[in-house]
Amino acid sequence: MATQTEYHEWQQILDLIKSSTKANQHEMLLTMLLTADEREALIARVNICCELLKGELSQRQISNKLGVGVATITRGSNELKSKSATERAQILSLLNIK
Repeated sequence: MATQTEYHEWQQILDLIKSSTKANQHEMLLTMLLTADEREALIARVNICCELLKGELSQRQISNKLGVGVATITRGSNELKSKSATERAQILSLLNIK
């Protein structure tokens, strides 16, 4: 018997994280949801975005600095390119990059 899952849309997950943050339970939730490898990958992804937004290093230099593949840097770059100027400004602010 097939039943619909509790969570089936990305927005529901975002709402869950938002709710957990308001209840100061976000660390517990994210630790439960993400494996140690996934948490490390997320840290790498944030650092990739920071370095790309700073614009001081080439993709090859970022790859060497962070110990990730150039393809990973390229995927991050492509994602940033898809963002509007407003979204990029918001990301810069969130990441505290001047």
